[in-house]
Amino acid sequence: MQTHFSATALQDPGIREADRILRSCVHCGFCNATCPTYQLLGDERDGPRGRIYLIKALLEHADTDPRITAGTRLHLDRCLTCRNCETTCPSGVEYHRLLDIGRVAIEARVPRGLRERAFRYLLRRVMGSARAATVLFRVARGVRPLLPASLRDKVPPAPPDPGERPQPGRHPRRMLILEGCVQPGLSPNTNAAAARVLDRLGIDLQPAAAAGCCGALDYHLNAQRSGLDRARANIDAWWPEIEAGAEAIVQTASGCGAFVKEYGRLLADDPAYAEKAATVSRRARDLVEVLQKEPLERLELQGAESLAFHCPCTLQHAQGLGGAVETVLSRLGFRLTPVADAHLCCGSGGTNSITQPTLARRLRDRKMRALEAGNPERIVTANIGCQVHLASARRTPVRHWIEAVDSALQHQETS
Repeated sequence: MQTHFSATALQDPGIREADRILRSCVHCGFCNATCPTYQLLGDERDGPRGRIYLIKALLEHADTDPRITAGTRLHLDRCLTCRNCETTCPSGVEYHRLLDIGRVAIEARVPRGLRERAFRYLLRRVMGSARAATVLFRVARGVRPLLPASLRDKVPPAPPDPGERPQPGRHPRRMLILEGCVQPGLSPNTNAAAARVLDRLGIDLQPAAAAGCCGALDYHLNAQRSGLDRARANIDAWWPEIEAGAEAIVQTASGCGAFVKEYGRLLADDPAYAEKAATVSRRARDLVEVLQKEPLERLELQGAESLAFHCPCTLQHAQGLGGAVETVLSRLGFRLTPVADAHLCCGSGGTNSITQPTLARRLRDRKMRALEAGNPERIVTANIGCQVHLASARRTPVRHWIEAVDSALQHQETS
């Protein structure tokens, strides 16, 4: 794609990066074939190719093009950042990086109204705090019958008791775990289950008390500076443990894992954090990356449940781990039912299920039909956002895949 940036504009690092990415696009349109919003809406501007053209016009003519309006911002807002287009693209266009640059530019050109800015700020502050999010969910469950139907679906039922975690110090191998921000209040059993399973494999899994939200929530709601500040705080929290021998930083939410793996790139120009950020990104592991290298046969598990696995976009497209969880579950004896169009997004998209509820609901219902086609006993996934969004349909039970493994192991012990 030809670009027309001035020499002055190219002095800006963001414009230089955008210029490089834009020039790699051959506007073939293959990306639209796998874009969930384009498939539903049929509008070129709601597909990757159209959004690339919108961002190009925005960056080249930010102050002069009358076509750049709040409508432009809406088309960028609707993007789920699922990165399916990047998996499909034959030219290797780094679309998600271009989208981040475009979202900064459109906010400057077409600022949001006070009400929308306040809502997005509160969303970041509440959902980015494990304590605040847990309190919010507890209160929301208490008043759920009084809420309008559009909000009622967003309030998940109370999570089950997570049970006890193994005490640290039992094994010579030690890994850290990112507790997350919304997951402790929505699915506290996920990390507890991960700790129990890894304990059986001879690995201690422990949190770093000062670590918090990974920063993705802020960053993708265009509070990029706040997102990077959270990344720095996590690096500070993890660094003493890394120096003390922790071999990996484990994430059970693939959305967090995808973002932590980008710390090195995002902080590459920060002299105080560049080297540490790169080390953290190299040591970041999705839980499945840990288990797939372990001798799972030692667990002697023959999973009895039939499961449908929903592979989150952040696992298959951002981290390139499509098929990894399915392989682990198959090794453990679970029967996996077929899922059509498994590459397509469920509609969660981080906070998109909140900011774009109608579109998210349509994508959720389509995904649920695909997941339920094989009549599984449960649906399992690898990201808390997908888990809650799919569960909001109130149909087949949805949980994290490691909980299914942990439950089968506990059942095996008592039977």
